[in-house]
Amino acid sequence: MSSLTLEFQSVHDRFRPRVLRYLTRLVGEAEAEDLTQSVMLKVSEGLRDFRGDSSLSTWIYRIATNAALDKLRGKTVQVLSDTELESDEETVPPAAQSASVETTAIREEMNACIREFIERLSETHKTVMVLSELEGFKNAEIAAILGISLDTVKIRLHRAREKLRKELGTGCHFYRDESDELACDRKPTAAIEFRRRR
Repeated sequence: MSSLTLEFQSVHDRFRPRVLRYLTRLVGEAEAEDLTQSVMLKVSEGLRDFRGDSSLSTWIYRIATNAALDKLRGKTVQVLSDTELESDEETVPPAAQSASVETTAIREEMNACIREFIERLSETHKTVMVLSELEGFKNAEIAAILGISLDTVKIRLHRAREKLRKELGTGCHFYRDESDELACDRKPTAAIEFRRRR
């Protein structure tokens, strides 16, 4: 086998499970497997020309994100108004500059209940939340993956967390589990409403 084949095999073994998990969170389990195959094929084809301008993980996640967004936009075209497009370029609000209480809580316990509420977020907000809170990327890495400015990442994360905090406040009951970690259960009325939306 050529060195490139061996290199791709190593990249494939390392990143395929991560890409599959990431795509499952963005597009759902039914679509994720085929999309992962497509992404890994693109990685294989592009590996020879990868120049290392960004980290390998950033490059692979950029390919995966573009594939997921193309798939999602194929299902439902989400048109942003001029106001929404311009608002992403506004000054970063002070609350977005540093980790907030809700950010810390989200990082500490991202359980199934919270993940389901993330699913309700818009495509734009869900993508940055998954990259930040579930995949563990730093803001600068998210900016590189999505091809947007660092300030825009901060704004989107701030807005996504605000929306999520409000949803969680009305839809979840928070408590400390037996390990003294933050956990939540969906309130009965929220569970019914969630099933209706699905």
